[in-house]
Amino acid sequence: MAKREFLLEIGLEEMPARVIPDAIRQLKEKTAAWLAASRLSYDAIRAFATPRRLAVWVSGLPNKQDDLRQEIKGPAKNIAVDETGAWTKAALGFARSQGVSPDALVFRDVGGHSYVFAVKDSPGRPVKELLEEGLPDLVTGLHFPKHMRWGSQTLRYIRPIRWLVALLDEEVVPVHIAGVTSDRRTRGHRFLGDTIALRHPSEYVQRLQEQWVIADVDERRQMIVDQVNNLAREKGWTVPMDGDLLEEIVHLVEYPTVLYGAFDSAFLEIPSPVLITSMREHQRYFPVTDGEGRLLPYFVTVRNGDDRHLDVVRKGNEKVLRARLSDARFFYEEDQKLPIDQAVSKLEQVVFHEGLGTMGDKLRRVRNIAMALAPLFGLDAQSQQQLSRAAEICKFDLVTQMVYEFPELEGIMGQVYARLAGENEAVSQAVFEHHLPRHAGDALPSSPVGTVLSLADKLDTLIGFFSLGLIPTGSQDPYALRRQANGVVQILVHGAYDLTVEELLKTALAAYQERQGLERPAETLLEDLREFLFQRLKHLLQEEHVRHDCIDAVFASTRHGLAGMAQRARLLHEQVAREEMKSTWEAFTRVKNLAAKAVHAAINPERLTEAAEKRLYETYRKAVDAWEATAASDVAGQLAVLSELAEPIHQFFADVMVMVDDEAVRANRLALLRQIADFTDRYADFTQLQV
Repeated sequence: MAKREFLLEIGLEEMPARVIPDAIRQLKEKTAAWLAASRLSYDAIRAFATPRRLAVWVSGLPNKQDDLRQEIKGPAKNIAVDETGAWTKAALGFARSQGVSPDALVFRDVGGHSYVFAVKDSPGRPVKELLEEGLPDLVTGLHFPKHMRWGSQTLRYIRPIRWLVALLDEEVVPVHIAGVTSDRRTRGHRFLGDTIALRHPSEYVQRLQEQWVIADVDERRQMIVDQVNNLAREKGWTVPMDGDLLEEIVHLVEYPTVLYGAFDSAFLEIPSPVLITSMREHQRYFPVTDGEGRLLPYFVTVRNGDDRHLDVVRKGNEKVLRARLSDARFFYEEDQKLPIDQAVSKLEQVVFHEGLGTMGDKLRRVRNIAMALAPLFGLDAQSQQQLSRAAEICKFDLVTQMVYEFPELEGIMGQVYARLAGENEAVSQAVFEHHLPRHAGDALPSSPVGTVLSLADKLDTLIGFFSLGLIPTGSQDPYALRRQANGVVQILVHGAYDLTVEELLKTALAAYQERQGLERPAETLLEDLREFLFQRLKHLLQEEHVRHDCIDAVFASTRHGLAGMAQRARLLHEQVAREEMKSTWEAFTRVKNLAAKAVHAAINPERLTEAAEKRLYETYRKAVDAWEATAASDVAGQLAVLSELAEPIHQFFADVMVMVDDEAVRANRLALLRQIADFTDRYADFTQLQV
């Protein structure tokens, strides 16, 4: 039987670039789900997108869906038939409820008992008929961050739908959505192309390319990368392509053509981050550097169209960028006229949050927390002095014109302006680093002063909002508190700091309270914050694909420092599949399961009469001593110490009867197991591990 091809294209007004990747994913996934639910097999699904269209192409469809035979279980045979063998009211009612005649009822054995089953045969329906019914829901079922309505339509969608293509081989599948009826006509590039009629779905990509539209997202991306690289080789440049910017540009154009422009080299006196941000954020330009990473007075951009009249396009882009950079230079020069301490005083007029005061209030709290944390992180007197100054001024760039124009430069400009004002280098660096990490995968603070200041700033935010009861729930996190907590966790885990969550939070809370009262009890707040940080650590480990049972094992044991917990979970993930490790955790599991019958009691060594129990006790005592001599950060060493117990435990269970009649002997053996279980729990709850 010949297989069929289907094409659906949703033609729209230009969509925002940021929504397109998720829309493509949804369309492909929803199409696959609908095909599966409709009992339609297929060979492949491809999704396409440009700013003006979302499309999906399905190959290898059958003419009709698969036939379906269903057998629905009903009452037991002794209820379904009477003494004469006739159907009872129960059986007849069951048949009616399933829409079948009594002739379609059969008996099947289930678990040694006979039950009546209704046999329902559903012949497959034609694929075109199914598409007519299913496409409206498929199209309107896409979700977007924001929706709009247009004209008199009730449909809410990302942008107005202007045309629909629905082709099953050479047949148009009639669909009517939001005042638009499907046909075979699609539209080329808005300025370079025409409206064209497709004869068959297989023509889609080639016919659109003839009309200056590259429908395949990967092909457009590769065209941009190749053209940029060719230009860079030709000019002897390096063009760093920011991944997020590249992805945005891919979804801004239908037919990409790369070109370059130039700007006055005098603008290079402005710090590079300002120039790069201005080019990237306002103009969607790639910067150009030399072989050593120094910025050059050129830019690379992508035109949505062909290569005609590129000189005119270049001049237009250069004119716009010149105005942008002139503004940036003005902001840069004016900001330097504002003394840092005067900028800090302006923060008294900037509200941080209605319930938490101004940015000036926040600075004072952050300084208090930072100075309280400093001894915990081993900062010497000089570093503490630098920390104090950095905490006093770290938010001053919020009132600069440059950060007002480019919020993403917060911290970056603070460091630049602090250096220009003659601040100590460690102070200037901390002004920037206290914002780190700003997002997942971002750099972490590299200096001791920056590390402590970053933690203090994030902990102040967490304590403040948690105190007000503004705790994230579900997907709602308007104050980005998960990001703040993630930053705390990443800093502590990456730095492998031997510091408990309890100690960190209690120190920060006490320092916070010296400047501002709490709206909730400190103990409740401490517990909420502690659990919030543990959950962020769990999320971090899950993103690293650490096995869930290894994470659960560590989290179920005594919780100490975040760094140690992360290291133990990662090590268990690496080791758990090894045969010797399996023997170890099986031994610990047997101990803990039996130890649950014990009360906490001291061991009486004189009651240990069997050789195997004496050996286990001695091994346990040596393991405790070895554990105490092992550095807290040496999680591999700790696991090696525990592993020494495995073989004596197995021997103990082979040679010793624990649940003997002698109550004193039994209690003593259970006490031994109880202490060993408590000891292994200091590392992880090994009963959580799975084969």
